[in-house]
Amino acid sequence: MSNHQEALTQLLAVMKRLRDPETGCAWDIKQTFHTIAPFTVEEAYEVADAIERNDLADLKDELGDLLFQVVFHTQMASEAGEFTFDDVAHGIVDKMTRRHPHVFGEAVFDTEEDLKVAWEAIKSQERQEKQRKASEQPADMTTSALDGVARNLPALKRADKIQKRAARVGFDWPDIDPVWPKLDEEVGELREALDSGSLADIEDELGDLLFTVVNLARHCSVDSETALQRATQKFDQRFRRVEAMVNADERTMNTMTLAELDDLWNNAKQDN
Repeated sequence: MSNHQEALTQLLAVMKRLRDPETGCAWDIKQTFHTIAPFTVEEAYEVADAIERNDLADLKDELGDLLFQVVFHTQMASEAGEFTFDDVAHGIVDKMTRRHPHVFGEAVFDTEEDLKVAWEAIKSQERQEKQRKASEQPADMTTSALDGVARNLPALKRADKIQKRAARVGFDWPDIDPVWPKLDEEVGELREALDSGSLADIEDELGDLLFTVVNLARHCSVDSETALQRATQKFDQRFRRVEAMVNADERTMNTMTLAELDDLWNNAKQDN
């Protein structure tokens, strides 16, 4: 048995032991797919955070935690007689082989765009087949270009994916120019909602504005989720500098004027 096979066998054995009804861990035993799902999402974000910080030692640990989540879900599925870890592994091998006919088959794509088109066509066929099996309807059943976009993605990421799916079938502005007046329109409608005092209308119009900002980011070839994450991190760093300057003067923020705080903020901005 190879080292990686041995390590995986040990991991699966550890998970099975933790879920053993007689000798396992009480916390692990009572978990379900629904209770574990938030931890799975959290671990994926911690992997992304380690990558963002370029901390490879931490990345190794976080990937282990994420792998453990996969094993946890497959162990629960195995107990229910649904599928096993081997089924999951074989499934992804089959999917990647099917989606890369230029690597594992004889297909040839001249450009990266041709490759993307083929990739989406294969995924579309997969979605239709999945829906056909789920509903036991004919293979030519009506499907949507938006099928398969997870509902529990972060809001900005889901908006971006939904827009890209729509764009692939031609439902999109040709360039960035029409986005600007749409952005102005949404700002105006938000102002009107604020004047009305209706919280429901304010939420609705603010959502439309955010959705349009995602559209703007997409036409700028910028990932809105990443852009907001970095903007938030930048604010975090600058705010901490302001706190340090306030503390150095033995003062508190709530006793300072906005003008004083603004001066400190501008000083903090000069550092990056």
